[in-house]
Amino acid sequence: MKVRSSADNVAFFWRAFVFAVILLFVEYRSARAADVFQEWHVRADTTVLVASQVVQPVISINGMFPGPLINTTTNDVVYVNVFNEMDEPLLFTWNGIQQRLNSWQDGVSGTNCPILPSQNWTYVFQTKDQIGTFFYFPSINFQKAAGGFGPIRVNNRPVISVPFAQPEAEFDLLIGDWYYQSYKSLRLNSSKFSVPDAMLMNGKLPYGSTNEPATFSVLKGKTYQFRIVNVGSDLSFNFRIENHDMLVVETEGSYTAQITVDSLDIHVGQSYSVLVTVNKAEANYFIVASPKLMNVSVTSALLGLGVLSYANSTDPPSFPVPPGPDPFDMNFSVHQARSIRWNMTTGAARPNPQGTFNVHNVTLSQAFILRASVVDIGGTLRHAVNNITYDTPDTPLKLADHLANGTGVYKLDEYPVDSMFPVASSGVFVVSGIHKGWIELVFQNDHGTIDSWHLDGFGFFVVGFGNGNWTPGDRSTYNTNDPVVRSTVQVYPGRWTTVYAYLDNPGMWNLRSQNVRNWYLGQEMYVRVYDADPDPAKERPPPDNLLLCGKFHPPAPPTPLTPAKAAALTSRPSIRFYYYIVVYILVAAI
Repeated sequence: MKVRSSADNVAFFWRAFVFAVILLFVEYRSARAADVFQEWHVRADTTVLVASQVVQPVISINGMFPGPLINTTTNDVVYVNVFNEMDEPLLFTWNGIQQRLNSWQDGVSGTNCPILPSQNWTYVFQTKDQIGTFFYFPSINFQKAAGGFGPIRVNNRPVISVPFAQPEAEFDLLIGDWYYQSYKSLRLNSSKFSVPDAMLMNGKLPYGSTNEPATFSVLKGKTYQFRIVNVGSDLSFNFRIENHDMLVVETEGSYTAQITVDSLDIHVGQSYSVLVTVNKAEANYFIVASPKLMNVSVTSALLGLGVLSYANSTDPPSFPVPPGPDPFDMNFSVHQARSIRWNMTTGAARPNPQGTFNVHNVTLSQAFILRASVVDIGGTLRHAVNNITYDTPDTPLKLADHLANGTGVYKLDEYPVDSMFPVASSGVFVVSGIHKGWIELVFQNDHGTIDSWHLDGFGFFVVGFGNGNWTPGDRSTYNTNDPVVRSTVQVYPGRWTTVYAYLDNPGMWNLRSQNVRNWYLGQEMYVRVYDADPDPAKERPPPDNLLLCGKFHPPAPPTPLTPAKAAALTSRPSIRFYYYIVVYILVAAI
């Protein structure tokens, strides 16, 4: 047997080392996140006419309504430089993006100072370990009622399989109720409920109310993915496509157990992906969004109507509009809600199955029982949680935490989380969430309408729906086997909904009603998840372009974040750096 010399061993070692480095280099290139840059000019735009007979300010982004798509992949870093060309402060939040270890970028009043008129500020956030269908919108001053919203897609990395075949195309479909009044007028009269005037699809009035309804062109025999978002202010709706079934495959970053439906309830702030195979006679078909808990006529602008248009079809869609379920039938709605379950065998952002993470045997660290109601505060109707209506301080809670340990801005755990405060009151409602603990959130709805609750920073497991007042005995009815994970959940009138969340994401996180009027009038609170470890790997420090406001007045206007400085915030070596390393090693080996 031939024995290698020392020189042969050294050469063999170098060849193996170089091969390993090349493999790592290839893996790095395939897994490395991309940087996504957008520049937005945001204005209250009276040139965007939703209804020809109504001139109202519509919040547009770069002249677009809805705003531009943010199209990303898992772990991408997104830079959005927002120029506020409105006449009042502005913030954007990224609904469902979890802002891992980085609530500084969440874009709500408790985490960020607003962008002042004629100023700009750059958000920098990562779509860390996420996939799915999300959206963004302005989060303060009732501005969402005037637009400013747009879609977010987080696509799978190529190395992670998707649990359905590649569709022919993807469509973003943003649907929501709309008022013809100015959002400032709505804000001024927010304590007086008014019925919306229309249901828009991608910013367009229904078929029959406009000559240019939302229209989606398709080829017979192909399958299309519709990413549907309820971007409205108040109304849940039932969604359906005439003569076509839908396969539900994803909701708010979770792949679902795939079920076929002919209609789907979607509540304020919720997102779904459905697959539609267009295999009917070549024609034009109605796409319908009908409000829940309301009877609307076929001529009402509140009946959202778009068009699914087959190639070569020339005739308009034909009436009558396909009927949906009884809008007052809550039993139908609850049954369907319970059928939305997690796909336990597929991966999502990671290759391991979603079912690897489950709640079957978790130990709860906290339980919040949160009752939403309307209260009278000094003769003014407000919305409240456990009899406390939220007062928004001038200083963001996160900023106060960082610079003054919250002193002078809020008192931690001042109000109850499992019972009603004795007297209806207003205050800054901030509670402790136990880091890396499991929390049970029971939402009780005393409103006469469907409510939606959202938790920033997390996805939660939807374990239960029930009638009347929740009791501890209702835990025996929970689905802890395959509850779906999402970030916005509906609560039916006079009923309760329960979710579980694992609080592994330190930060200051907003827990709120997604219904704009409820939220604006005080139905919100903040959960402070604190980790005392100063390691940036646990929670990121404030950004270099941090805005100051409230009790921490800025000494001077902030310096705009240039693309070069923005790129430096990620602190990632460039791909060229790794390229030079590989070249150097190869040359040395030779």
